[in-house]
Parts: sequence; structure tokens; C-alpha cells
Amino acid sequence: MTDPDNSTDLPRPTHERPYADLSPDRVLDAVESVGFDVDGRLLALNSYENRVYRVGLADAAPVIAKFYRAGRWTDAQILEEHAFAQALAAVDIPVVPPLAHRGQTLFRYQDLRFSLSPQRGGRAPELDDPVVLRRLGRLLARLHNAGAAAAFAHRPALTIRSFGQEPGAYLLDAGWVPPELEPAYRSVLDQALGEVHACFERAGDVRQLRLHGDCHRGNILWTDAGPHFVDLDDARTGPAIQDLWMLLSGERDEMAGQLAAVLAGYREFRQFEPRELHLLEALRTLRQIHFAAWLARRWQDPAFPAAFPWFDEPRFWQDQVLSLREQIAAMQEGPLPLVD
Repeated sequence: MTDPDNSTDLPRPTHERPYADLSPDRVLDAVESVGFDVDGRLLALNSYENRVYRVGLADAAPVIAKFYRAGRWTDAQILEEHAFAQALAAVDIPVVPPLAHRGQTLFRYQDLRFSLSPQRGGRAPELDDPVVLRRLGRLLARLHNAGAAAAFAHRPALTIRSFGQEPGAYLLDAGWVPPELEPAYRSVLDQALGEVHACFERAGDVRQLRLHGDCHRGNILWTDAGPHFVDLDDARTGPAIQDLWMLLSGERDEMAGQLAAVLAGYREFRQFEPRELHLLEALRTLRQIHFAAWLARRWQDPAFPAAFPWFDEPRFWQDQVLSLREQIAAMQEGPLPLVD
């Protein structure tokens, strides 16, 4: 897998208090501006990157209104995500695509950008159930078949630079790491990124395709009809394993069993290249670094200190050092075995 010199998708702060002026009245007015008759019911849903609301309508089922964070995605990138969701839905892959009104899916109200989608319920998948994992493997294989049929022109790629080097440099340069822990964090970060590079080199030139990008259990809902994806906000280009590894957890032998169940379903619809397993722990390491930088860059948003109060405490950074050391050992141990 190569690591091209892509520009980072990490956002720059654009407002000291983002969403401060997104009042309930403005949310309702925005939805009404598209032509919907709102009935005044409004429920804020769990979301940090964007702001998401269930909006009641007078003569129809509620819709989900998603207000995009300023400065993160360009219009072209958002529209490419929308087109990807629509393309998946067109081949019966269960996602929740945005609603189109007069041929548009991205709407503007004053300085706000937002989209609307139908409400879809469900529960979190039972990821300790091999039957569930196998079914998710089938679904992801179908998503990847569709993702491989074309390429993103505007959405970014998952690279070592954008998910590891630049976020790590930002954390150090902006002074987020406590001074007494900075030498240890800097050292372990350098070691971890060195091992990430080694994992990518061992994997070789792995095929890149359009991905869900953030396929954790919170972005998958399960109903009696099966699973569906509810958020493609982090869709990007990358290796297939990026959409698989977040379904795995626990000790190494537990993850090997879970991987076997996922791949049993995946291989029913798509070939899996075993070389990608060299990337599994490397991608987990990059996500850890990227996540810390994401919290740091969002700290001016009042929702973040309230939801993640432990982030600016020394204990968090002590744990980061220990966790990165564990990741170094995991990457050195080699890929998970393929269990039949």
C-alpha cells in the first residue's frame, strides 16, 4: 500500500463556539426552507462532529436533519458522499441515503449547510455472535464491490501522513501533551509511526477503493430485516481492511475467531487479500493518534469538554503512551492468523 502525499482532511478551527447560533428555531426554519411542513417536534441526536436532529413533520414521518460542521468538508466532498450513498442504495445495499428535493441533496439556509434523510431505527449489532459477524462480512463485501466500481475525485484517502504524522505533529506543536510527558509521548509516537510504515511496507501495494471509512458498531443498526449503515460522513479511499478491523475486539485469539467469521461472509461475495492483515494493527494505531488530534481540534466546541472531560488530564496522555507501546508490540507480533 502506498502513502501518497495527500493534503490532510483534519479541519481547521473556524469558530470559537461552533453551532452556538444553531437554535431550535433555526433548525426548524432551515427544514421548512426546503418545503417541509414541520410540526415543532425536535429531538437532538447523539453526534459530535456534526449536529443531527429528528424533526417532526405535520403530514409525514419525521426526517433526520444533519447540519455540517463549517470548514470540514467542501461542498464537492459532501456531494460525493451523497452520490456514494445513493449508488449503494441503488444496488440494494442497506444504507440511509439523503433525500433529494428538486434534484438537490445539500441544502443551504443562511450560513448553514445541511442534508435531510429518512428516519431509520434499529439496535446495535451483537458483535460477539459469529452469525452476526458473518452477515456483516457479506454486507461489507457487497459495499466494497460497489466501492471498487469507481473512484472518489474529491474525498480524501486514508494515509499515514493524514492519520498519523500530521495529527501527531499537531498534538506536540500545539502543546496538548503535558510537558512532563512530552518526551515519552514524542518517543513512543516516533516508534509507533515507524512500525506503521513497516506494516505498510510488508503489506505492499494493496488495492484502494471507496470505503465506509468509520465502520464501528455505532454506525451500524440492526433490525429484524438485518443490518444497515446510518452514516457515511467519513467515507474515503483506503484498503478494504479499514472497514473490517473495527468489528474485532478482545484478545488476539478472540479477534482471530471474529475475523474468521467476518471473512467467511465476506468471501461469499468478494475476494480478500490476506496481505491486508499486515495493516490491521497499523490502522488501529493511526486511528488512536487521529482520534486524539480530533479531540484537540474540537476542544473549543462546548460539546467536547462536556463529553470527553478526561481528555485534557495528564492521565489521558499517560494512557496514550502505554497504549501506543502496546500497539508497537502488536504490530511487531505480525498479522492475525487466518482461521478456517
